[in-house]
Amino acid sequence: MRVLMISKACLVGAYQTKLEAIAAHEDVALTVMVPPVWRDPAGDIHLEKSHLEGYRLLVEPIRLNGRFHLYYFPTLKRQLASLQPDILHIDEEPYNFATWLAWRQARQMGCRTLFFSWQNLLNRYPWPFSAIEQQVLQGIDYALVGNVASGDVWRAKGYTGPLKVIPQFGVSPELFQPPPARAETQPVIIGCANRRLVAEKGVHHLLEAVAGLPGAWEMRIAGDGPEKARLVALAQALGIAEKVRFAGAIPSTQMAAFLQQLDILVLPSLTTRRWKEQFGRVLIEAMACERVVVGSDSGEIPHVIGEAGLVFPEGDTAALRDHLARLLCEPELRRRLGRAGRARVLAHYTQAQIAAQTVTVYREIVA
Repeated sequence: MRVLMISKACLVGAYQTKLEAIAAHEDVALTVMVPPVWRDPAGDIHLEKSHLEGYRLLVEPIRLNGRFHLYYFPTLKRQLASLQPDILHIDEEPYNFATWLAWRQARQMGCRTLFFSWQNLLNRYPWPFSAIEQQVLQGIDYALVGNVASGDVWRAKGYTGPLKVIPQFGVSPELFQPPPARAETQPVIIGCANRRLVAEKGVHHLLEAVAGLPGAWEMRIAGDGPEKARLVALAQALGIAEKVRFAGAIPSTQMAAFLQQLDILVLPSLTTRRWKEQFGRVLIEAMACERVVVGSDSGEIPHVIGEAGLVFPEGDTAALRDHLARLLCEPELRRRLGRAGRARVLAHYTQAQIAAQTVTVYREIVA
């Protein structure tokens, strides 16, 4: 079974462990096409060649780089003709031009297709994206979605074909492991990690919550973006600047080491009119490291955490502070929830499990 995947997400080195896990299935010959760089508004994402065993990686240019709705791979048609895949896995939203063009080119060659979506809000798009979306929904062979709400969105928009809820990426438990035990006398380290520091990630609420905490604690914030200057100023205004360290953007290959320094990982996301948390991958990375996680109830966060962490109403600074105060005072609770988090990841969210579920879909499509 020959599979060609096109994906700008797979520029990230840590995500490539899923590709290795897919390729480990003997009936799959996997080729993955990525651009050399994605011009993201938050900063360029360059290809990290970290995990390349068992599959072929094609680095191809893209047109309109950085324009999420309009970019496309100009060499895809030639690669489809050369590789003759059975399945084209389009790792992109169905309302994007890249998905529509790839679907059309694959269909012309008799290749079956699927898309992946995180979209968990029932957004309506102007023409031509509304027309692109409807053509893809009517002609695609299979839909993969990262959360239950996304499946509901595409059913509401008229998609009637087969659909499976499978997160885009899992975690490699060999890379994200529990660190050696630290001395209990050390300060409790609270952290958060986002690629982009934007208002909807709710980090300002986290700073306000920790400002009222008793006891010995430190805070580490990973990420960069338009909110950073505001957050630095807020930490100073709250009188906690000496306890808060801004670590900057963390490459995916160094995220495990960052998370292993923490005792508590917080994801205080805030729902907006145009966005709510679609998954919160850093949660499962921290859980794999046996770090206790605390998250708001935005979007998919409560479903990811389950019973293996603590959840608070989004925007409720007092409730978040209460959770953190309890965790600071109860080291055994931190250890118990940390162990439960890793067990949850091993049961549901490893790259091997995500890959196996994806390969099952490939077999279903071909059959």
